[in-house]
Formats: sequence, C-alpha cells, structure tokens
Amino acid sequence: MRYADGPTAECEIRIAAAPPRVWELISDIGLPARTSPELQRVEWLDGATAPVVGARFAGHNHHPKIGEWRTVSELVAVDPGREFGWAVLDTAGRFGTPATGPEQSLATWRFVLDAAPGGVLLRHSVRIGPGASGLSTVIARMPDREEQLIEARLAELRKGMTAVLEGVKALAEA
Repeated sequence: MRYADGPTAECEIRIAAAPPRVWELISDIGLPARTSPELQRVEWLDGATAPVVGARFAGHNHHPKIGEWRTVSELVAVDPGREFGWAVLDTAGRFGTPATGPEQSLATWRFVLDAAPGGVLLRHSVRIGPGASGLSTVIARMPDREEQLIEARLAELRKGMTAVLEGVKALAEA
C-alpha cells in the first residue's frame, strides 16, 4: 500500500431510522466533532451557513502524538438523502504548496446512505491524498515503513469513523 495510490478506509452501520433523519444528522458539519476522537469542533467559513457544494468550513483537531491543528474543508458532495462529502485542504501550505481545491486534498471524507430493510445502511469512508499531508511528511522521513505507517493511520481513522457512526446511530434511533 502506497500513499500515491490513495489508501482508503470504510466503515458501515445499519440504523433503524428513516433516511431523512439520518441525512439531517450527517449533513450537520458539527456532528462528527461530537463523537470523533480527533475532530474537536468546526465552524463555517466565508459566510456559509448551510451545506452546499463549494461551501467551506474549518475543523479544529487534536491528536495525542501530533498536537492540535486546523484544517479547511470544502464540501464536494451534497446529494440530499444519499451522499455528503468533503475534501480536506492544506490552504496554509503546511506541507508544501498550498492545496486550494479538492483535486489537491489531503483527504476526502464521505457519508453514503442506502435504504435498507428497517432503516438505513450508512457508510463512512476516507481516501487519503493525493495532496501532501502530515502522513506523507512522516513517510518521507521513513520510506521503508510506508505501508506500516499508512495502515496505522487507517486503523486510527477507522476507530474514529466507527465512533462517529455509532454516534449517528444513537442519535437517529433515540
């Protein structure tokens, strides 16, 4: 597994709730911060107040090994009742040339809803890269450990995605 290949992770959960209720939750940019071990809070940027493709928001993150950092994300998929996605950008150029558009994202995150018997099947996924990131910086220092570093990061991300999905399920089914 190589960073240049755009490593991915996906988790899913069945939720006994109506699709509109699940959509309401996943299209709230603040929801992941309520249960994620890494994302701490978010806020809309540039006067945005609602989820539309192209709207941007800031994410404030914390990781015990890396500390705190801020990201800028741009919504890339807003298909009500079906898909919600955003690309994380390095607008400040922390890892090289500033990434100002989704085609240069550090990562792209998605929620995808599918109707299922008794409710919804909700998938949460991430694709790392293609833009430079903290992970690619570490890989550059230890290229012989690239696969191990990617798998460790994907495992952390899966843990966070599972926590978010479980949070969505609890809220939707309450």
